[in-house]
Amino acid sequence: MTDQKVFHIYAKDRCIMHSIKEEEFEITWKTLKNMVGLMKTDYKPEDLTYEELLVRKEFKDASY
Repeated sequence: MTDQKVFHIYAKDRCIMHSIKEEEFEITWKTLKNMVGLMKTDYKPEDLTYEELLVRKEFKDASY
């Protein structure tokens, strides 16, 4: 069994990116916050939130 963190990013209440791996999250989060701050959109940086999830993957003995 292995545990893996993944992240979902939301703009207001809408999921805009899902299942981002832990090693990719930090750069993705910073880039998205900067983009929203620079571009003319209906969103502001404070509209962005994220959810951290722990996914447990279980591998059973398999014969291929």
